Amino acid sequence: MMNFKPKEYLSEAEIQDGLKKVIWDGLTAEAMTALTSGTFLVALALLLGANNFEIGILASLPLATNVLQLLSVWLVSKYHNRRAVAVICAYLARIPLIIVGLGIFVFNEFSFVFLATMLSMHYIFGSIAGPSWNSWMKDMIPEQMLGTYFSRRGRYTQILNVVLSIVIALILDLVKARAPQNELKVYACFFGAAGVVGLIGGYILSKVAEPYPHVSENNIVQVFKLPLRNQNFRRLLVFNSFWSFALNIANPFLSVFMLTALKLPLSYIIILNVISQIAGILTINIWGKFSDRYSNKSIISLAAPIYIVVLIGWCYVGVINQLAVNLAFLAIIHIAMGVANAGINLSITNIGLKLAPKRDAIVFLSVKNIVVAISSSLGPLAGGALAAFFLNKTLSININWATDKLSSNYHLLSLQQWSFLFIIAAFLALVSLNLLMKVKELGEVPRKIVRRIMRTSIRNNLRDYFLIGNIIDIHDELSAIVRKSRRRLNRNNQEAT
Repeated sequence: MMNFKPKEYLSEAEIQDGLKKVIWDGLTAEAMTALTSGTFLVALALLLGANNFEIGILASLPLATNVLQLLSVWLVSKYHNRRAVAVICAYLARIPLIIVGLGIFVFNEFSFVFLATMLSMHYIFGSIAGPSWNSWMKDMIPEQMLGTYFSRRGRYTQILNVVLSIVIALILDLVKARAPQNELKVYACFFGAAGVVGLIGGYILSKVAEPYPHVSENNIVQVFKLPLRNQNFRRLLVFNSFWSFALNIANPFLSVFMLTALKLPLSYIIILNVISQIAGILTINIWGKFSDRYSNKSIISLAAPIYIVVLIGWCYVGVINQLAVNLAFLAIIHIAMGVANAGINLSITNIGLKLAPKRDAIVFLSVKNIVVAISSSLGPLAGGALAAFFLNKTLSININWATDKLSSNYHLLSLQQWSFLFIIAAFLALVSLNLLMKVKELGEVPRKIVRRIMRTSIRNNLRDYFLIGNIIDIHDELSAIVRKSRRRLNRNNQEAT
């Protein structure tokens, strides 16, 4: 019988041992994710005949089920044991993956409905485990090293994801070329392996010590209202919800776009994703150090505009009908996505941990995850509906320059089914950045100062930081363009009045 009893005080040795085990837990969780989600899940759904809306449903499942995180708050309030809740639910979340793996071999079942049902169970228990794990980690990991530690953990997990993605892609390409009738069985093996690895991760997590939780004694309704009454945390919820909704309109369909519209092989897409992950690996440690030293909000305000430009860039993929050109452009886009994502995801997670009061951390983080999950889950559904709506619609923007001797036509933009999604997501993400400015972070340093310090540090360490340096330069140029546009718009308004 496992001993899940929390301790009033953790020794330095217990903390260090816990930090090591949490990294191993992250590696097993990343292996499980690599084998069952992302591009591979999209490819499997397409193989099963899923349409765009059904793919949107699959993408929304891990987000929609986060609403059940409120149950985690109730369980911890009742039993005062976050480790028991996190570990037991982690075990229960892995079993459906093993059932999926056995489905085709034992039950001869591998339909879209069967897959979606089992994944729902997987995500439900994973969602319940999440808040307990977050609160547990907040109390165990020293606050001054949150950014550095999670950036290191994230770097290790991304490296593993890169290796696994390449291996899985090679296996799938080989099977598809030589034995396509066994493709579903290969996916079944992936799911089974993911479940087994996940169970190992649950066992490792069970060995991590837990400090005694400080849980509010209020009833569940009163507890749920606490974060909503906190004005600053409420502002963070609004920004995070709007940002996640905007990105999830487009993100789940990037692989669909490359598989169906560009007709790229799965291995090409995996290599592009690997490039993006490597870019994130090379920069996440830098983002982590600067977020600890200055502020997460400043990091988000630097990285988010780059991601918005990347979304707009997707509208131009495929304009030139040459594979080499498209692949080169896609590589640049994925590098920028990886760098920006590393800073954004790390900082959004850390700012939530930072703004959550220690006594009610699990409540604040659970409410944050629930509220963001609701808006995020609507993104893929909206994206699927928009993809169906814009299926046979095109919007072209061209400039024609004509003189007595010459006539030239310049193509600016052509929006079709998928590019409508990308431009809508970019616009909404841009709007959401204005909401970030209202959030106040303890120890916040003005963005201009952080940018100047980062630039100086990067120039002194160009060999290590060249990617971030380019981001700051691009951000400066974009900011200058925006300022000029605003001044021009103000002058026009004044002249009109």
